[in-house]
Amino acid sequence: MINKRLLIKNLLAHNDENSFYDKKRRLNIDQKEGKAKFLKHVCALANSNPQNNSYIVIGVEDEDNSIGGVDFFDDSKIQNLINAYLSNPPLVSYENIPFPHLPDHLVVGLVTIRPNNGKLCSLKKNIWKYYGGSVFFRDGSISMPKVYDIEIKDTNSQLVAAIEKHAHNNIELTLDGVFDFMNKRKDYHPNYKVFKEYFVVCWAGKIKKTKNETFYSRVDIELINEQVKLFYSDLDEVSISIDNNSFKIVEFVKLGLEDKFHYYPLEEVIIKFRENAGYEIESQLLFEPPQFDKKILHHIYNANNALLAKLKNGVSFNRIEERDLINLPATYLICYFNQFGEALDKLESCKELLRLHNGKAYLAYKESMRILRKVKYS
Repeated sequence: MINKRLLIKNLLAHNDENSFYDKKRRLNIDQKEGKAKFLKHVCALANSNPQNNSYIVIGVEDEDNSIGGVDFFDDSKIQNLINAYLSNPPLVSYENIPFPHLPDHLVVGLVTIRPNNGKLCSLKKNIWKYYGGSVFFRDGSISMPKVYDIEIKDTNSQLVAAIEKHAHNNIELTLDGVFDFMNKRKDYHPNYKVFKEYFVVCWAGKIKKTKNETFYSRVDIELINEQVKLFYSDLDEVSISIDNNSFKIVEFVKLGLEDKFHYYPLEEVIIKFRENAGYEIESQLLFEPPQFDKKILHHIYNANNALLAKLKNGVSFNRIEERDLINLPATYLICYFNQFGEALDKLESCKELLRLHNGKAYLAYKESMRILRKVKYS
């Protein structure tokens, strides 16, 4: 089993960007440009390295390989995006890899592109400035379109195999990972469980008991063998169920209007462990968007638009308006789920404004976009 933190260190230490490896400071697939560039790189790496795994490391400075990290990116549906836009799509996974020097909410993103076995990958439809039918290959550290002399060749097998071999996990790394987690999260009731005498899952969270059920907030869950952060959230509540073969997470999101909020189930994730030292992760979207009275929504939608206009014009806010600004992303999202077609455009347009004006409102924006991404790609 590969220790993903060690794999990233090996990629950064021994390789410039090439036909099987790329690195990025950040990834933004919420916007068309960011989504298109990500698809281009996946397509190019799949075509340039058809018989081996390819990797994109996210959260790293290009000049000196310093690790700054990115926000935890919870997107189990990234394969649906790949399938929607690419012909002969490779299998793609996105994993969040914790590093000891980073704050809890920051990780290094690792995109793994599985071998495509010689099948030519291409865009199946237009996106941003790239046309459907485009084929991309790696030219050194750059993903470039190619229209003639297209030939898929395998030149990396030995090198990729050597890098992955040197990233294999061992007992020392696993034990160090468990102790690190237990010490770092000791304020939030850390636990661990061993599955199939091989896999170690650690989790921690602030416990909240309601009737006969236990929920967790500020949840952190890691698969220690691979140094992968499976879940992290400062905001949502989570229920956890465990048996000898699986670890189940049900995530709830808090939504509502006018200070009346409820928790709605968003997604169920089950990690199933097998006897052959393998595992699989299954996810199921549970979310049913809450429906509200249209007259109330029209009032809130217009109030949001007025707040957004003041934000764009640099007008100062009073205390009540600052509170409403924090709720603005979630209420725009609710309006969108209730057939207010322009609410999504309004929500996307306020990203940078909220980031510069109010940190809490910006966190609320990112949470709303995360919920939207899960719903759209399901």
